Amino acid sequence: MDDLRRMNKDKKKKKKLEHRYHAFLASDNVIRQIPRILGPGLGRMGKFPTLVTHTELLRDKIEQMKTTIRVHLKKSPFINVPVGHVNMTEEQLISNISMTINCIVALLRKHWQHVRKVFIKSTMGPSHRLY
Repeated sequence: MDDLRRMNKDKKKKKKLEHRYHAFLASDNVIRQIPRILGPGLGRMGKFPTLVTHTELLRDKIEQMKTTIRVHLKKSPFINVPVGHVNMTEEQLISNISMTINCIVALLRKHWQHVRKVFIKSTMGPSHRLY
C-alpha cells in the first residue's frame, strides 16, 4: 500500500501503471482502500480492480479475466471483432462470422433492435454490408 501511495504522488508513474495493464485484481481488504489512494483514475478507464476472495484460485480468476471481453457501447457504439484469417476456408469463415454475430447479439439487451448495421471487411479491402 505504501508503494501505491508513493505512486499516487507521481502522476506519470500512475498513468503508466494504468495503461500498462488491462485489468487489476485485489483482495477485499485492499479493494476498499484503492479509491482513496489512487483516486478515480482506474474507475474512469474502466479498469477498477476485480474482487478476489480468499476461497477463489488466483489462476482461475486470471484465466477468467483473460477470456472476458468488456464492451463500452456508450463511448463508441461500434464493435470490431476479428473472425478469421487468410488460411481459413469459406465454410470456416461463415461459421465464425455467424457464431460471432449471434453471440454478440445475444448479449445485447434488446438483441437485434440494437443492431443497425453489420459489415465484414478484410485487412486491406473494402467493407461489405451484411445487415
